[in-house]
Amino acid sequence: MSTIVKIPGERVAILIGKGGETKAIIEQRTGVKLTVDSEEGDVEIDHTHASDPSMSIIVSNIVMAIGRGFSPSKALKLLENDCYLEILDIRDYVGKKLEHVERMRARVIGTHGKTREIFEELTGADVSIYGNTVSIIGSSLQLDIARRGMDMLLSGSEHATVYHFLESKRAQLKVDGLGF
Repeated sequence: MSTIVKIPGERVAILIGKGGETKAIIEQRTGVKLTVDSEEGDVEIDHTHASDPSMSIIVSNIVMAIGRGFSPSKALKLLENDCYLEILDIRDYVGKKLEHVERMRARVIGTHGKTREIFEELTGADVSIYGNTVSIIGSSLQLDIARRGMDMLLSGSEHATVYHFLESKRAQLKVDGLGF
């Protein structure tokens, strides 16, 4: 059994890694075989010999995370229990007009990456903005809070309102043992 995931061509080298290192780590830790088509960006995930059949879904998420701009080390967090990937499409909020997407992407990144950095600090989740998407990696609670905050920001809420929301939820993260 195999699954195919498509990633952007410029992210293929990051998935493979220097000398095939990243690809080898993924295969070694999961028991899944990856076949990468460097020309098309297609990644075949063969989980026939994996000890856990759910590894196909987890490796698909790891490959998608790398394709959406995460470093391999952050994407490999998806192997941990209670760690998930969420991908939000900016076009769902502003339509397909390029200037609207670029404006919203800039709004999410913030000046010198400050908004993204604040999201990561206040939620403990990892955030990547790549192309038309905003991707989040975190535990179920971190993901829920970061997704709700990002939804507010993408829907037009002011930065201060979103930061206040995230700060109010920070206490909940600490109570649940996810304090950082």
